[in-house]
Amino acid sequence: MTIYPIETGNFKLDGGAMFGVVPKSLWQRTNPADSNNMIEMSMRCMLIEDGDRLILIDNGMGDKQSDKFFGYYYLYGDDSLDSSLTKYGFHRDDVTDVFLTHLHFDHCGGSIEWNKDKTGYQPAFKNAKFWSNKAHWQWAIEPNGREKASFLKENILPIEESGQLNFISPTSKEHLKRSALDFGILFVDGHTEKQMLPHIQYKGKTIVFMADLLPTIGHIPLPYIMGYDTRPLLTLDEKEQFLNNAADNEYYLFLEHDAHNELCTVQHTEKGIRLKSTHTFNEIFN
Repeated sequence: MTIYPIETGNFKLDGGAMFGVVPKSLWQRTNPADSNNMIEMSMRCMLIEDGDRLILIDNGMGDKQSDKFFGYYYLYGDDSLDSSLTKYGFHRDDVTDVFLTHLHFDHCGGSIEWNKDKTGYQPAFKNAKFWSNKAHWQWAIEPNGREKASFLKENILPIEESGQLNFISPTSKEHLKRSALDFGILFVDGHTEKQMLPHIQYKGKTIVFMADLLPTIGHIPLPYIMGYDTRPLLTLDEKEQFLNNAADNEYYLFLEHDAHNELCTVQHTEKGIRLKSTHTFNEIFN
């Protein structure tokens, strides 16, 4: 098995929305804001080469939305999904499996692209199975008013219409579900219904793809919870349980949205779980 970090681009979001009830005077220490109160965010995905399978975990925003849409998110930098795949000698058509932690547009927008004539949509990974779960899929196609702007039907419905959609069955969140992709999955519900967090055994260590349970290192203290979460008190409990396990078991946490840190570890302190170390992926695994 070989794992590659895949940079699909960077964007900005309102710092207050990203930290909920936590005052700016506290969160700006780790996530400084610009003059518009926006903080830098990445859309870092993961590519797993495992035998004859090439598994992509999440895929960023994609590029099919309008200029007005992208203007809301202050896209910056030169990284893209295609350039990152090319860097490691791969093409979209090589991907056999696309695993979607959840269906918010910044995690799954790259799944679907315009067709050649721009008259409709088609999967961006024509040879891949797409993996979600039934509970989250239903949650996304019949969205609540709070999340409706994040679940874009053009990112979601064409996956099912293509015949490439597959579901993973949830299990008790106290136990990792061993998936058809040969890694464990933790299901969490605070951010959105049945978000899936892969736990991957690699070179004698456990890597956890954190998605939106832990967007950046600035979100490690338990009350530092996004305003976007649908059930923040549940996130609080899920974070506490997970981060204690991460400290006990020396997990490496793969950060999807931290623009400056690819991996981190956490530790127990008198103040609770806190950051232990940050690393580039290559520092630990090359």
